[in-house]
Amino acid sequence: MTERISIGQLYPNAVSPATTRRTPVQQPASTPGIPNFQQLLQDQFVRFSHHAEVRLQERGIQLKPEQLDKLSQAIDKVAAKGAKDALMILGGNALIVNVPNRTVVTALDGNSMNEHVFTQIDSAIVIA
Repeated sequence: MTERISIGQLYPNAVSPATTRRTPVQQPASTPGIPNFQQLLQDQFVRFSHHAEVRLQERGIQLKPEQLDKLSQAIDKVAAKGAKDALMILGGNALIVNVPNRTVVTALDGNSMNEHVFTQIDSAIVIA
């Protein structure tokens, strides 16, 4: 007996698993002016671009959790002022942050900052 028997042959009124339909999960409609949970969660974090991660590693810059909290608060402050790209001085290190995306795009240590010209920023903040 080498013949294959399909579900339709055994149970003529059954629907085979391959043809079952799933109803799409309805996502709750976002109310204008009220951010959804995912948006709120993303707004709380600071992200690092690949370039920034490489620079942090190359220059031996390690940010402690409390420094990340201060950085997040500083991003909130400059965002409230309408900043787009900000220079942030934190613990003797310079970070260039894309404010709308909450993303650190590059990082410099104290030695790399000497005689360095920062361009394409619209704000600066010294984080104590």
